[in-house]
Amino acid sequence: MANRTWVCLACGWLYDEEDGLPEQGIPPGTPFEDLPDDFLCPECGADKSAFEALND
Repeated sequence: MANRTWVCLACGWLYDEEDGLPEQGIPPGTPFEDLPDDFLCPECGADKSAFEALND
């Protein structure tokens, strides 16, 4: 499966699976589905339900 990019619908912040989020301990290549259930948008604090795949 190709890496996808997810957008926070609350603020527009992007999570790119290829990049991960190393500053939060999430290595590059981590699928959005594998993020912890308590993951919050680092920009606005929205939960995972506020994200939508851009390139599904």
